[in-house]
Amino acid sequence: MRALITGGKGFVGHWLATHLKDAGDEVAVIDIETDVADGAAVQKVVADVAPDAIYHLAAMTHVGDSWENPSQVLRVNVLGTAEVLAAARALAEPATVLVVSSAEVYGVVSPAQLPLGEDTPTAPASPYAASKLAAEAVALQAWRGYHQPVIVVRPFNHIGPGQSPNFAVPALAKRIVEARRTGANSLRVGTLSTRRDFTDVRDVVEAYRLLIEQGVPGTVYNVCSGRDVAISEVAAQLLELAGADLSLVIDPDLVRPVDVPVLRGDAGLLHAATGWEARIPLATTLADVLSSWESD
Repeated sequence: MRALITGGKGFVGHWLATHLKDAGDEVAVIDIETDVADGAAVQKVVADVAPDAIYHLAAMTHVGDSWENPSQVLRVNVLGTAEVLAAARALAEPATVLVVSSAEVYGVVSPAQLPLGEDTPTAPASPYAASKLAAEAVALQAWRGYHQPVIVVRPFNHIGPGQSPNFAVPALAKRIVEARRTGANSLRVGTLSTRRDFTDVRDVVEAYRLLIEQGVPGTVYNVCSGRDVAISEVAAQLLELAGADLSLVIDPDLVRPVDVPVLRGDAGLLHAATGWEARIPLATTLADVLSSWESD
């Protein structure tokens, strides 16, 4: 299979490219050198590669930063999706497109709604989440209107080695390592009470390829572990793994304007379609994340 990954040099793109190559696929990637919202540029790349499958990962992904520049987030995440889909349609043999959305589209949910299924009402609570839901609408309209083979995934929080410290878990790991090196006795943190459904990125990319092979076009799939863990528990595990005794200090600058209290998903639809299950334990993932910062 010939695959094209947009955002292929990013955190998930790197792991996805490795997984696809290991599976025997031919892989091409584009990243920031190609503006995905530039239709002509995207069409040229897609035509040159002539992929069988496109994994559309390219996006502005930081929830906190989206509050500062919502219009740019919409441009990249929504218009970029539309242009990638248009380029895929222009091929002699239309490529199957996997559009990566986010579990953030569910918004602030009540405990009674958990676990979240694909039919749970969506209520985006940030500009980032709104852009992802709009990108979903564009993707599903392409399926309904053009019969274009498009699959949408809603990954919950995925973590692993190589992730930017702009995100909570690698940020905690990096600060713990830095605190040990400098002899500090405290650690700056954001909100600790939020609970998230974490999946190792290496499991996530396996789900993506399986869906390209076995997913049903026009369908939305959750990608998640089905377990939620408090950020405070993640911090405690990282401290224990590092052998560090640090006090946690809430930094207002690290607290988002609106934060979703808890997310826990149901990956039953994905499992039914592909047999996929999250395999890598959280403890293993956290140890690998910490080790990646210790080796820097």
